[in-house]
Amino acid sequence: MEIILLERIEKLGAIGDIVTVKDGYARNFLLPNKKALRSNNANKRVFEANRAKIEADNAARRTDAQAAAEGVNGKQIVLIRQSSNAGHLYGSVAVRDVVEALHADGVTIVSKAMVVLERPIKTLGVFDVKVALHPEVAVTITVNVARSPEEAELQSQGVDVMADLFEKDEAGFTEDYDPNAEPGEIAVDADEAPAEEA
Repeated sequence: MEIILLERIEKLGAIGDIVTVKDGYARNFLLPNKKALRSNNANKRVFEANRAKIEADNAARRTDAQAAAEGVNGKQIVLIRQSSNAGHLYGSVAVRDVVEALHADGVTIVSKAMVVLERPIKTLGVFDVKVALHPEVAVTITVNVARSPEEAELQSQGVDVMADLFEKDEAGFTEDYDPNAEPGEIAVDADEAPAEEA
């Protein structure tokens, strides 16, 4: 289906571009959300008549988003979650969790549609998440997923908590090995060996 874009859409085009997209994408997303018009002679005339207003509205929204971006860019949020000993979360961190944490931190301009999360976060760690405040204004926030506030503090300093947990301890207990022992026999130190009766 041929459509006329009413706003910039990543990987598709800018305002006023006439592009061809799949029918379902146009019918289910672009047209209902007023991001595009069907490309026909009547709509082309309507678009050209209103082009200046559409571009001015877009510029105003972009300016507002750029002003808001200063308060959001580089923001770090901490999410405390339960996980296995290997660092895998019981559940996952989704867009809703990120938005709720931002709202709790006082950033109320971010909605679920603005957070771009390629896949849910399913492990402990520090992740960069993109927030698109406007089709032309995107910022990055840091999501720190940890089991406790102390662990989150360590992770924010660059410490890999899971690697430290599994780091091999060289000073630990080592068991004596007797190559002549029978299977299942307990190793005995030479000074503790019972004296043989004469």
